[in-house]
Amino acid sequence: MKDLGASILSTYRRLRRWPGGEAVFAFIVGRLVPYTGSIGSRVRVLEPGRCVVELRDRRKVRNHLKSVHAVALTNLGEFASGLAFLTTFPPGLRSIVTELRTEYRKKARGTLTAAAVADPPAGDRDEERWVEAAIRDESDEVVAVVKALWKVGPRPE
Repeated sequence: MKDLGASILSTYRRLRRWPGGEAVFAFIVGRLVPYTGSIGSRVRVLEPGRCVVELRDRRKVRNHLKSVHAVALTNLGEFASGLAFLTTFPPGLRSIVTELRTEYRKKARGTLTAAAVADPPAGDRDEERWVEAAIRDESDEVVAVVKALWKVGPRPE
């Protein structure tokens, strides 16, 4: 698909107008990217260069300390950063994460929200770009910051 970011954005906009549309979008994401779908997050805001993803605290994402597992937090942040960045792409680009860094600031409990903002890539050459997602709890405290290094460049013809 030459314009994946626009396709994802269009699908999200179309589905979110309907009752249960965010759940359908989450199901589609889970089918396309099973590991990302494994945490059961929901996209709450998606627009070019900006994404907000929500994760409910429940047993399947918890650790032995009764808080959200570190890897679930990293997954959530990578997902938000990827959607924010992908929706800025002009047609014909592809990307992949080459590095992830997560700073855990406090135990994550309750509903969590990951927010990411990204600028568009140059588009005509290979480049690497860090995109950051801050994850906040219900009291608006940052519980983790995920930084994803995205390698992006033209899709081979």
